[in-house]
Amino acid sequence: MRLGYVILYVPDVVAALAFYQAAFGLERRFLHESGTYGEMETGATALAFAAEALVELNGVPFRASRPGEIAAAAEVGLLTEDVAAAFARALAAGAMACLPPTEKPWGQTVSYVRDLNGFLVEICSPVR
Repeated sequence: MRLGYVILYVPDVVAALAFYQAAFGLERRFLHESGTYGEMETGATALAFAAEALVELNGVPFRASRPGEIAAAAEVGLLTEDVAAAFARALAAGAMACLPPTEKPWGQTVSYVRDLNGFLVEICSPVR
């Protein structure tokens, strides 16, 4: 077993792809012609976005993520050597600040933002 992708269900897949490119510098790997599914290039494990309507078609109940509500109990973690610059870029693209870059006792720099749909995104340095 291996992790192939993480899917975030969003109201607008194209907007989510554009946001993640602008806010975090990720490149689009794939967008289905229907516009209901897309992936970002993130290495071995893809970060994917699917239209909320797709999970509804499968009959699986879910709670949509929205900026004005409390974040879900999960996060997307993105690694970078320059957390402060990445945090600033995310804010400039419209991300909402949750925690500015903070040095942790174990030597890692960690920050948090919420994306355009309210998902929690950790921007952090690698653990050394």
